[in-house]
Amino acid sequence: MKRKAINIHQHLIDRCLLNDTKAQFEIYKLYYKAMYTTSLRIVGTTEDAEDVMQEAFLKAFRKLDTYEGEVSFGAWLKRIVINHSIDYLKKRKMEFKELSPNENRLPDTDNEPEMTEGITVDEIKQAMSELSDGYRVVLSLILFEGYDHEEVSEILDIKNATSRSQFLRARNRLKDILLNRRSKNNVAII
Repeated sequence: MKRKAINIHQHLIDRCLLNDTKAQFEIYKLYYKAMYTTSLRIVGTTEDAEDVMQEAFLKAFRKLDTYEGEVSFGAWLKRIVINHSIDYLKKRKMEFKELSPNENRLPDTDNEPEMTEGITVDEIKQAMSELSDGYRVVLSLILFEGYDHEEVSEILDIKNATSRSQFLRARNRLKDILLNRRSKNNVAII
């Protein structure tokens, strides 16, 4: 037996099902910041994230009758935003690099020192904007949205090993970007 999620905004959802535009606006106000942030992490630019988020909300309101309450409304909406963001990137020809035969064994990174001291969230966001779409999407889905590699491989229709390699490459590229910025900022002027 499937359990229904408890929705503290169920009264608004019920009104949205009756095409109540005020209720739709209330739902929008409650969730737009989180959904915009989710979309921005995936698509990479503010303009695209805004467009994707707006379209995802419209789709959610049109498909609200399919919401069965098995997960929270926010989780259901976030999934729509993520899928819409990924679809947007696929239309832009987002590419994932498959593992070559000699890359079957991924490096063990558990013993690598972390480079988090003194790095701000804004620096990470800026550095992530320099990643390729494929790297940024996998990194965002795993680090920020909490998906595992199996879920990412299903969402993106890629192999599990591809998800893992994209994640490691993205993380390494992000480290390189941050290290390069740090070294440029610490260069003494003579």
